[in-house]
Amino acid sequence: MAQPSHGSQTDDGGSVERDAIEFDRISSESKRQREGSGNGSAYGVRTGESDLLFFEGILPEESGVVMSEHSIKDQADLCLDRLESLLSARDATLADVMKIEVQVTDIDARGAVDEVYRSRFDGAYPPRTTVGVCSLPGNAGVQLDVVAADE
Repeated sequence: MAQPSHGSQTDDGGSVERDAIEFDRISSESKRQREGSGNGSAYGVRTGESDLLFFEGILPEESGVVMSEHSIKDQADLCLDRLESLLSARDATLADVMKIEVQVTDIDARGAVDEVYRSRFDGAYPPRTTVGVCSLPGNAGVQLDVVAADE
């Protein structure tokens, strides 16, 4: 079996070597949330022994249907409703949210999303990043990725 390389492949099949020091600084202890017995998965499943909760791909859904025909404000509200439900199932609230990445298909809509965001967090806003994307599943206009603390 071939040993994995610390380099990366170029489009033509060649490789580019990376500085080995970069890999020496990675701590195996910092990966504790990835360890565990079969708990690793996307879409809101807690992994390993970490006190962090990761929620990916929170879409504006109702009963499993993406509500892409709704306004961007309504979609943002639906995403936050789903987030609250996911947090509640883990005995957490919006107050436990540490960071949110908001993905929008129309970057000009970020003002409307921010308005909904401010109304839901009662003045204690967790940091967020808004990213413009080309498309989202189900033709949604907004999607959330969230990190929360289970304290």
